[in-house]
Amino acid sequence: MWNIISSTYVLLLISFGFVNSDPKVPCFFIFGDSYSDAGNNNDLITVAKANYPPYGVDFPGGLATGRFTNGLTIIDIITGLLGIKELIPPFNKASGADILKGVNYASGSAGILPETSSYVGDRIWLARQVQNHETTILELQSFVKGPVSNYLNKCLYSVNIGTNDYVNNYFLPQLSISPEKVLNPDEFATTLVAKYEQLLKKLYNYGARKTVIFGLANIGCLPAPAIREHKIPCVEEINQAVQLFNEKLLSLVNSLNLQLDGAKFTFIDTMAMHPPTRFLLDYTTDATCCKINIGYLCKPFSTPCPDRNLYAYMDGFHATEAFYQHIAISSFNSPSNMFVHPVDINTLVSS
Repeated sequence: MWNIISSTYVLLLISFGFVNSDPKVPCFFIFGDSYSDAGNNNDLITVAKANYPPYGVDFPGGLATGRFTNGLTIIDIITGLLGIKELIPPFNKASGADILKGVNYASGSAGILPETSSYVGDRIWLARQVQNHETTILELQSFVKGPVSNYLNKCLYSVNIGTNDYVNNYFLPQLSISPEKVLNPDEFATTLVAKYEQLLKKLYNYGARKTVIFGLANIGCLPAPAIREHKIPCVEEINQAVQLFNEKLLSLVNSLNLQLDGAKFTFIDTMAMHPPTRFLLDYTTDATCCKINIGYLCKPFSTPCPDRNLYAYMDGFHATEAFYQHIAISSFNSPSNMFVHPVDINTLVSS
């Protein structure tokens, strides 16, 4: 695994007092899409890949690991804030005792629905990620004493998924094979959250007790849909549909906390975390830090913007490390619980 050696990142850890501290949790298991992917798509037959420059230009060693950003993801930053000193390995690279620290199952272009993003090629949708976690649980039996669930009870789980179900499915009907595309936005959100609930309950039954659920951002304001739909700066129809999803997801979090014995779910209101004003957000000229291709990803080996700290978005869909730091810090320590419900991540893992 990679050591976390980014100078910006070290300063971030020092500011929170986590350098040389013991980890707040023994393990961290990560589910989601390209916002969390750490390289699981690298070996898949898909156009949804980021294992080439300029991705990774600011990652330790300048490596293009498969992360869809210039450096660290939200999950990487949260990993450090938890006091875990090495990045959590992707499932396709995790082996041996490394899995004791956790596994990252996230996959670029993945959705809650299995048919989401089918036009881009293979992807590991949420149900398949949960199946991969079952494989990990079987392997963990060789490393822990007693029931594996007793070990998993102490771990942190993170799930950040659903964006592709909208931008690469529901709002892209010409390329979608999903039967759900005929539903109205409220019905579609209800369908997604119902499938989401089934999989979260599976994770709970396997031992997950502390789970972070990320709501969706204002994805109608991402450069790709805004440019694609010729609605600058935002496609409000998408934002309104996503708001319905977030409301139902928050209700689910409240319900699971009441239903499931010992369960501690928390909801991250990503939609409320607008990009800080220092970022460039001119969609007519410099919407993205890298030059984008027809799929709104970075053109391979193109030259990125010289100062990534001034850009909110690396490509048409994905943020820069600078914006991810804003989201991660706001999720981990939320003043007056402004962006979280019921508690921030730091409080969740300390309880």
